[in-house]
Amino acid sequence: MRKLVRTLFAALTALAAVAAAAPSSAEITININGGNVQPLPIAIPNFVGSGDTAAVGQQMAGVIAADLQRSGLFQVLNQASFVDRITDPNAVPNFQNWRVINAQALVSGGIVRAADGRLQADFRLWDVFGGTQLAGQQYFTTPENWRRIAHIIADAIYERLTGEKGYFDTRIVFVDESGPKGNRVKRLALMDQDGANVRYLTNGKDLVLTPRFSPTSQQVTYMSFGASEPRVYLLNIENGQRSLVGNFPNMTFSPRFSPDGGSVVMSLEQNGNANIYAMPIGGSPARLTDAAAIDTSPSYSPDGSRIVFESDRGGNQQLYVMSAGGGAATRISFGNGRYGTPVWSPRGDLIAFTRQSGGGFAIGVMKPDGSGERILTEGFHNEGPTWAPNGRVIMFFRDAGGPNGGPQLWSVDLTGRNEQKIPTPNFASDPAWSPLLK
Repeated sequence: MRKLVRTLFAALTALAAVAAAAPSSAEITININGGNVQPLPIAIPNFVGSGDTAAVGQQMAGVIAADLQRSGLFQVLNQASFVDRITDPNAVPNFQNWRVINAQALVSGGIVRAADGRLQADFRLWDVFGGTQLAGQQYFTTPENWRRIAHIIADAIYERLTGEKGYFDTRIVFVDESGPKGNRVKRLALMDQDGANVRYLTNGKDLVLTPRFSPTSQQVTYMSFGASEPRVYLLNIENGQRSLVGNFPNMTFSPRFSPDGGSVVMSLEQNGNANIYAMPIGGSPARLTDAAAIDTSPSYSPDGSRIVFESDRGGNQQLYVMSAGGGAATRISFGNGRYGTPVWSPRGDLIAFTRQSGGGFAIGVMKPDGSGERILTEGFHNEGPTWAPNGRVIMFFRDAGGPNGGPQLWSVDLTGRNEQKIPTPNFASDPAWSPLLK
């Protein structure tokens, strides 16, 4: 797994040929707010290189293509259909040769090795039918970091054509599960959002659960169950430094960061009940709920003003919203079945959840007031939703059951039509999506 390279930077200005004006109404765009998005045909030839950079250019184009294809918003055209090839990434393409294969957008790029050994990658995004350049950028990085540059370029293309931030230059922390079903070894693991660059963060000696990313830094909080009491740790994934958030005498559940990254909200068990507590990093916990019930799985709204959580205070497991400072809670889930694992969207407009009913588990979303509930996917066992930082895609884990079965990671977009299996080395559960890397 590559570490974040300090020398990575984007050029402060776009390439000279990029128009500075706002896009005109004639330029191609993707309306992602519609009910049925038609994928945009886009051609992505291999980036032009020579010597050892030729192979890197081919790999970069492949990663960019895979990112955009998985989003469900782009139809990446097969390179076998191309009737032209890019030999000079800085030249204006012959648009007619790309129109004949129905490409609406075209990406051209080149990669060279700079005098100091770094890679210089340039890309341009073209409107094929309009015959204009839409975007262009130049990046420098160390050779081992080429894959991240590809994700950054995919994000730039996504943003230029949809008007919203992408989510490809991100990472996933999850629980890797290996070994026999009755005795699984669970290790904390980290990977790129597409399943590449897997790195293990714990050795499997202690049980680990519920990893969660900080929204402001490359840190994760997680629960660890060793020989003593359950503990909540804070781990810096760049330097490996680990610090203790809290050592609690009773069970602890579902720690999650506040939007500013300065506090953790969690559920602590006492005398058969579980209540929600908020605790500043390095401080003492403050109790937010006081009910004769099981209150757990708290999640802040992105502005930090409210908390959604699950509780059985009404007789069965449902979702409630309260002020971030505690106090009265309002029930928001009223469908058939039990609701759990709520997570507030980074956009603030939706709450994702798990709903259990009729022997199955579904992943769905609803508005913060409980209206507009929609089920995105369902099956034998689906659980643990986590949002991409742009609020357009949800990752979760699915277990098909059976004696040799186990959990695997999947993603689904808000239409519910674009499900993708995420490759992992072993079984995997409890994913948490990072913010965009910086």
